[in-house]
Amino acid sequence: LHYGIKKTGIAILEIKPLAKKIAGRDVYHIVGSGRSKGAFDWVFKVRDTYETFLDVDGIFPWLFVRDINEGGYKKQQTYKFAQNNNKVDNGKGKYFKAPHGVQDMLSAFYYARSIDYSKAKKGETFTIWSFVDDELWPLKIRYLGKDQIKVGGDKYKALKFCPVVQEGRLFENEEDVTVWISDDENKIPLLAQGKVLIGSVKMELSKAKGLANPSAKID
Repeated sequence: LHYGIKKTGIAILEIKPLAKKIAGRDVYHIVGSGRSKGAFDWVFKVRDTYETFLDVDGIFPWLFVRDINEGGYKKQQTYKFAQNNNKVDNGKGKYFKAPHGVQDMLSAFYYARSIDYSKAKKGETFTIWSFVDDELWPLKIRYLGKDQIKVGGDKYKALKFCPVVQEGRLFENEEDVTVWISDDENKIPLLAQGKVLIGSVKMELSKAKGLANPSAKID
């Protein structure tokens, strides 16, 4: 993770099979963690953990856990998804109606990677309904076509996207972020960069292991 030219942190996404089933179905336990590094850690300490328990076949969550500390701002959330009853339990005595297959903040990323983009047209927008901060949110990603990029000294065939983000919170405009994922069956994130209200941020792949399919790396 970079803010401007400075390396400010590291994020890890890890997929693990869950030994037990949920609702009689196989589940992946996916953990996303992020932390600040170096001098930035003194200025704005970040210790974030996100967990989703993702249905292997349906690619939807059964449980979502969020535990974040960002510069002293702390938040903990536990959402239980009753996918068969179209409800979400926020763990605080409130239940919300939600469509079947609704995603959480982390599972939405994996669901997006499961979409077949082989016939997508440049400019086409995909909507993923997600449950975020006790609200249904239509996460939208716009396909920008095929590309080739260089990350960490390696060149990859890539698919380019623009996630439509919320204006005014961190980003000035809804199309201030661009994301590249590998143009292969893995669809791993390679690069994301965007303009924020002050400066710019960039996230780039440093390492990936345990991939299920051949890489789109160009030799």
